[in-house]
Amino acid sequence: MPSQSDTVLPVRLDLGALESSAVAATHRAALACSPWVGRHDADAADGAATEAMRGALANVPGRGTVVIGEGEKDNAPMLFNGEVVGDDGDGPDFDIAVDPLEGTSFCAKGLPGALSTIAFGDSGSFWSPGPGFYMDKIVVPPAARHVIDLDDSPEHTVHKVAEALSKTVDELRVVIMDKPRHQGEDGLIARVLATGAAVHTPAGGDVGGALEVLLPTCDVDLLLGVGGTPEGVMTAAAVRALGGGMLGRLAPKTSEEADAIRGAGMSVDRIYERDELVGGGALFAASGISGGPLLAAPRHVDGTTLVESLLITDGQVRFIRHTTFEPIPTR
Repeated sequence: MPSQSDTVLPVRLDLGALESSAVAATHRAALACSPWVGRHDADAADGAATEAMRGALANVPGRGTVVIGEGEKDNAPMLFNGEVVGDDGDGPDFDIAVDPLEGTSFCAKGLPGALSTIAFGDSGSFWSPGPGFYMDKIVVPPAARHVIDLDDSPEHTVHKVAEALSKTVDELRVVIMDKPRHQGEDGLIARVLATGAAVHTPAGGDVGGALEVLLPTCDVDLLLGVGGTPEGVMTAAAVRALGGGMLGRLAPKTSEEADAIRGAGMSVDRIYERDELVGGGALFAASGISGGPLLAAPRHVDGTTLVESLLITDGQVRFIRHTTFEPIPTR
């Protein structure tokens, strides 16, 4: 069974110097796409968030390289892989994983759960999935990080995680995205429900689901199933910073994707540990776009605009309520 590191490894990058830049980037993106919530125009919302985040990242001290850019798998607007941002001054070199609009369909349909997200890490520390767009994942809190194995059945995983968390199985709450690949009589959702565990089935947003596992205020214990690989690497930054457990394995949806992965010299069978997905110091930031259990949507109150964000750094989570006198932008 793959092993997990016992502790959060020392941070080499001076992440403190980048904290405000990370929050500023998600804050600007959340504000920019908020007018598109419920407009059923996913590309316009994604484009607004991306361009606002790109503008904010131009002011980050140093030189950041986008290792994980969102949008490539579905031709959406994106900060592309390999794009270099920052003021190119005397600041550090660092990796960036980015999804300016996580939960695009939530935003377009006016449903809760859309976030703007970003992660910064040591230069060279973020794993690049190449042509692998989808990944099978397990995410657990720190107390269960030693017991997970992607080769286990979901039933075995549920029982082991419950035991590690000193819970009965019927007390366990599991997040599995409500996708066709997880549905059906013998699908992942049905199998986990049959154990007696409760299953939360959001339509998307596996980064948000992983955050609910990591944050004790959300009362969620385990994330299972296949989601986006870019989202997986970004999730790993938050998991590593908080000492949680995570495993991932590429899960191509088509034979063409599988062939492309093998052609890039990668394996569809290898299990990646958390510290292989993110191999150095990292921070994660998110801002609310359409509301939900984690962060409220931007709102205008008494002449001011309020944006809720969170910042995850080495061993801590900070919730930030950012108030400005600028109005929420219009389309």
